[in-house]
Amino acid sequence: MERLTVGTVVYRPAEEVYEFLREFPGYANYSEYLDRVDELDPASGERARYALRFAWWKLEYTARSAVTELVENERIEWELLGDFDAGGRWLVAECDLPEDAPEWAETATAVRFEVEYAPETAHSGLVDLPRLVSLDRVIEKVKPLIEREAETVVERAVADLEGERRSVELTVETGDGAEHAPFPPEEKG
Repeated sequence: MERLTVGTVVYRPAEEVYEFLREFPGYANYSEYLDRVDELDPASGERARYALRFAWWKLEYTARSAVTELVENERIEWELLGDFDAGGRWLVAECDLPEDAPEWAETATAVRFEVEYAPETAHSGLVDLPRLVSLDRVIEKVKPLIEREAETVVERAVADLEGERRSVELTVETGDGAEHAPFPPEEKG
């Protein structure tokens, strides 16, 4: 499994951040490659289900995802449905105000987006590839794109939550380091 985590601090209360992240259809506003998100009827045991329409280069793909677990003000678990093995979570935790927090900040919340995916579960039947384009080549091109998009989504969500754009310090980890990164990064004193 490939792993990616993107974390930062948001200067809003944890409850507000959590509720904001639960509004999954709004994610299309944050990604260049996610054209739209349609809400579907959840199956038994699911909290919500979505159809995510992605477009990149000459490729279009609709993924189905399910929110599988909600832990109020702490965690949102999700997984892709179907043949491609992927899933992840949003983690939210109140934290101390960092020393370099903006003057206007009154509270701080650590936020982390985690995703795990198995590129080897992708197969040519998932995406209609142009002639002479190999799936392996597409996968190698998409891997760095996934990291950049995760960063972009987090940065844009922070701007919406806080009401203005600012330079957002992101912690990005991939591979084994992403799997073992503690959360929240520093325990609240």
